[in-house]
Amino acid sequence: MSEHDDVDPPVDSWVSPVSLTVEDGPDQPPVTDGLADLYRGFEQALLVPLWTRIGDLMPARPRSRARPHRWEWRTLLDLAGRSGDLVPVGRGGERRAMALANPGLGGRPYATPTLWAAIQYLMPGEDAPEHRHSQNAFRFVVEGEGVWTVVEGDPVPMRRGDFLPQPGLNWHAHHNAADRPMAWLDGLDIPLQYDIEAQFFDFGRDTLPAEERTAPDRSRAELLWGHPGLVPVSQCERRSGGTPLLRYRWEDTDAALAGQLELERRGHPGTVEPGHALVRYTDPATAGDVLPTIRAQFHRVRGGAETAPRQETGSSVYQVFDGSGRVTVGDRSWSVQRGDLFVVPSWQPLSIRSEATPSDSDSGALDLFQFSDAPLLTKLQLFRTHMGHIEENPA
Repeated sequence: MSEHDDVDPPVDSWVSPVSLTVEDGPDQPPVTDGLADLYRGFEQALLVPLWTRIGDLMPARPRSRARPHRWEWRTLLDLAGRSGDLVPVGRGGERRAMALANPGLGGRPYATPTLWAAIQYLMPGEDAPEHRHSQNAFRFVVEGEGVWTVVEGDPVPMRRGDFLPQPGLNWHAHHNAADRPMAWLDGLDIPLQYDIEAQFFDFGRDTLPAEERTAPDRSRAELLWGHPGLVPVSQCERRSGGTPLLRYRWEDTDAALAGQLELERRGHPGTVEPGHALVRYTDPATAGDVLPTIRAQFHRVRGGAETAPRQETGSSVYQVFDGSGRVTVGDRSWSVQRGDLFVVPSWQPLSIRSEATPSDSDSGALDLFQFSDAPLLTKLQLFRTHMGHIEENPA
């Protein structure tokens, strides 16, 4: 026997992690001494009979461990500001990022079973050091400017309303050149890659060269890819692992949403339902989702409008960009305003009522940013959606 071979522990000292209970119940075999002895044999052999667990493993509809929950932006900003005074940014800690911990997931830093969402906070003059990771990521800016991210040596400005996706294994760092702190939303597929044991991480340069510490109005990626409907021929043969466009400007998103509601006002189709404009961020090279595992969308709900209940497999995180309203997720309902975040677990119905006015919203509507794990479920042919009356069991 090799010294590297596994040796089973003595039977008397080994406790099986499998524990089975012999009990009466629907579709269960009759309780007998023989059944009890069979179950003890299963435990020792590390076997679990399907008939004892089928209701948990194969329910009639999705049962998410995640719960609907809302985080108030003012609370998050207060705690982020206190962290800025107490917690340094540097190699090792890497980022001053505070992850949303869903109350149904046992204290893990997960917003949903597949999505990670955090508030990142950078003080004036600070650098978040360069690194890269296999996790797909993005940044979404609710307020402020003066920070830029440097992705593969390409400086990219970050301003209010901008969406900045970043496919996995791209080197990136951040710098705050402003005279005030800035906070933004980070989204990644950390839970997914952690649970399937596929993640990689590398440290990068400790400092950035001078040419990467000034951000032009348009990054190199924008000069190539930031033109609607136009693809650079020099890049047509690239293999896409995610979008090459590193910044989706707010002015473009805003104009697209306003255009849909203007068409509706004129009596033409354009919105997904009355008063509800919706756009999806896409990869300009493929027209698919911006990231392999993350879908990003932006909703605008006209003041006074209410969306029909909608159910989707997979999970979503929303952040209110502007305006106010009432959100209902499953059996939970909250008033929301700028910056607030909330989670929609799998197959939980979501409806949104806009209470926005020109006094609390630049657009006069309730604007919401959304990201989800829909691309992953779509690839597995598991994504389904239902709109209207609440459907308990998907057909």
